Amino acid sequence: MVARGFPYPDLQSFLAALEGAGELRRVGVPVDPTLEISEVVTRTVRAGGPALLFERPTRGEMPVAINLFATERRTAMALGVDTLDEVGDRIGALVKPELPVGWSGIREGLGKVLQLKSVPPKKVKSAPCQEVVLKGDEVDLNRLPGLQVWPGDGGIFHNFGLTHTKHPETGKRNLGLYRLQQHSHNTLGMHWQIHKDSTAHHAVAERLGQRLPVAVAIGCDPVVSYAASAPLPSDIDEYLFAGFLRGERVEMVDCLTVPLQVPAHAQIVLEGYLEPGERLPEGPFGDHTGFYTPVEPFPVLHIEAMTMRRDPIYHSIITSKPPQEDHGLGKATERIFLPLLRMMIPDIVDYDMPAAGVFHNCVIVSIRKRYPKHAQKVMNAIWGAHLMSLTKLIVVVDDDCDVHDYHEVAFRAFGNVDYDRDLVLTQGPVDHLDHASYQQFWGGKAGIDATRKLPTEGYTRGWPDEMTMSPEVVALVDKRWKEYGV
Repeated sequence: MVARGFPYPDLQSFLAALEGAGELRRVGVPVDPTLEISEVVTRTVRAGGPALLFERPTRGEMPVAINLFATERRTAMALGVDTLDEVGDRIGALVKPELPVGWSGIREGLGKVLQLKSVPPKKVKSAPCQEVVLKGDEVDLNRLPGLQVWPGDGGIFHNFGLTHTKHPETGKRNLGLYRLQQHSHNTLGMHWQIHKDSTAHHAVAERLGQRLPVAVAIGCDPVVSYAASAPLPSDIDEYLFAGFLRGERVEMVDCLTVPLQVPAHAQIVLEGYLEPGERLPEGPFGDHTGFYTPVEPFPVLHIEAMTMRRDPIYHSIITSKPPQEDHGLGKATERIFLPLLRMMIPDIVDYDMPAAGVFHNCVIVSIRKRYPKHAQKVMNAIWGAHLMSLTKLIVVVDDDCDVHDYHEVAFRAFGNVDYDRDLVLTQGPVDHLDHASYQQFWGGKAGIDATRKLPTEGYTRGWPDEMTMSPEVVALVDKRWKEYGV
């Protein structure tokens, strides 16, 4: 469990812990941030290899830390637990079953958990992230070893910049994780997608004819970095959530040129504004879908200040066709948010988001089936659940099927389905990055009912029993196994 005195106040302490656990390798030879680092990291991820610290990138002025979250073990270490399920269990133990279901129940339940722990951010007057201050003409993004990940990319991208905005009317803060294309030495393209809260903040600012202040923090502690990727309701503060996960408050400091706060122990902070109405082409970019996303117009961040630690470490991530590091972040979200998804849809026993489904493309769900068309009810509930609404394929299985055993799931989905009756086709919103939909932002969806069929669903043949060996014979063979010499 997460305890008071969280062990990783900054990126350096987490890297030291990874190295001590044999989970980090230092790369001491020169390596090019244009494509070469990407190829090294991709091979390392697919071999189940360690986190990497490139100490001598040939571009930029600081080391590159990458592949920190690729495995469940490292992601659990990042969150201060032995297994990712511990965090979900901790939330589930605090959330009371009498809370209302539905999306309001999610907000109330998560809000209650965070209130119980009382871990709001802590404001400090000075911070390591402001040891070095560059303003105006001193700002130079070329100091950062930003990556070009794929040959067709539109240039250098900063892929782990934690982006801070504030609603111009309510003052509500948002922390998001968006890719940032480097347009020049002091401007960035802000690729925030249509469903994101920062997009809404920017739309309000433009309606009011106002500049939108933005602060980007790079190289935060591992819990804050995870919290930026978590699909929280818009009225739940990411730093309150990070404080709950850490078991202690996150230290924040006022920016120097914009009315925002950032993590005091970040490595680098970029402060600036978006001018209303300004857009520049952003992309193409080789994304986690495994395909290049097209060039589209996105807002432009004009950086007025760049602050950093004296000896900063640049944190980044590679995106590509799975498997890749971002699956570790997705798996953490899957496990942590299971109790809250169950609060919203109590029928769910467990769920799995396969890496090959790149988060939104496929969800496997198990239920305890109780009535006709129960599986179809769950499908529609998922399609109405916040960002789960972007799911394209839902496979529903019985509760005796392990949703994490893809062989068993495939056995059920291939054999238990009459596609004339058990296939649901519909339309709805899809991910901004989805390339398969014939129109951007919406497309077709499918649900597969791979549960046992009931007579009340029109199945009158009598569902057959699945073959299983008797426990006595299993125990006998276990006992005599060595005798067989197999």
